[in-house]
Amino acid sequence: MAENIQKSKVPFKKLLKRETGFLVFVAIMIAFPFVMNWVTGSGLNGGITKYWQGQLISFFVMAVLAISYDLLIGYSGILSFGHAAFFGAGAYTTALLFTHWAPGFVAQYQITFPGLGDITGEIVFLLVLLAAALVSLLMGLLFSASSMRLKGAYFAMLTLALADAFHILSKATDFTKWTGADEGLHGVPVPLWLNPTQFRTRFYFIALIFLVIAYFVVRRFTNSPVGRVIVASRENEDRMRMIGYNPAVYRTIAFLMSALIAGLAGALYSMWNMSATPSMTSATLTINVLIMVILGGMGTLIGPIVGAGMMQAFSQFLYTWFGARWPLIFGLIFILIVLFVPYGIIGTIQMKKNDFKAGWKRIINLLFPQKPDKG
Repeated sequence: MAENIQKSKVPFKKLLKRETGFLVFVAIMIAFPFVMNWVTGSGLNGGITKYWQGQLISFFVMAVLAISYDLLIGYSGILSFGHAAFFGAGAYTTALLFTHWAPGFVAQYQITFPGLGDITGEIVFLLVLLAAALVSLLMGLLFSASSMRLKGAYFAMLTLALADAFHILSKATDFTKWTGADEGLHGVPVPLWLNPTQFRTRFYFIALIFLVIAYFVVRRFTNSPVGRVIVASRENEDRMRMIGYNPAVYRTIAFLMSALIAGLAGALYSMWNMSATPSMTSATLTINVLIMVILGGMGTLIGPIVGAGMMQAFSQFLYTWFGARWPLIFGLIFILIVLFVPYGIIGTIQMKKNDFKAGWKRIINLLFPQKPDKG
């Protein structure tokens, strides 16, 4: 018995050591609302505390979306320009069901459970999440099926075309009655207990829990035998095929896992904004998520979280300081980051390859390109 207890402690200690940074981050995020309330005295659900909780909720959701994209580009080596389609699929499925289906269902049926009373709203919430997950998985299956014959830039362009088709559908005037076309769906009637306006702190912790679960699920997935095969296929697909693995199957698994997480992030984002708009399906969102992953470091999982935080901070403060010109300033900062820390913030720290001399050489070569020696 004592030996079993001792053995169970070892993995827990390894987990604490390996995930120290992430666990410290989670602890800080848990304490944040209470510390802000204590400092400002504005109340947990009001004033400056409520505002910053809102900013962090957006960060948590974007961090999950970035993690899902890192699973594709960082671990699977798949460059996709259509990742926003998964996010938008989850967002629109959630908004459409809450707007056009849930009110009628709740009015017509009442589900009770002994000791809990009326749980109709909770059942509706679970069904909507299940539907968002299913639609996202089907979208991921469509994208993965298109990767059977195409690779590299050709596949990236195809994913862009597929995502753009979905983006056009979200803006189509033929579905204005359902989707709101260009304006999108607004005022989505989310369950009262989940209303982000009335219960901001509750929604804050739900978003944080979602980030923690997504992080550890993807971490477990990438460390599993399936995840190892996916990474090995990224390195040498032909060799994996020679020893008996089918890279297409594992590429499909990676796509489905990534699409599922991105779709659930879209569902939560739709509930947070109580809306679903075409911007949630646009290529701009995919590019922003790609930037987050590059900033933090591809193939690190913690890197996309750092990248999402940097993106949120840059968009917040640079807009305050420079107004509509903030993307120009951010672009200059992004160039410097890529030049001096080419593996991303976390990736460079892990690889210990922060070579500033090489960064300066890259800048000099960009400004003053050397002509090739004809001799």
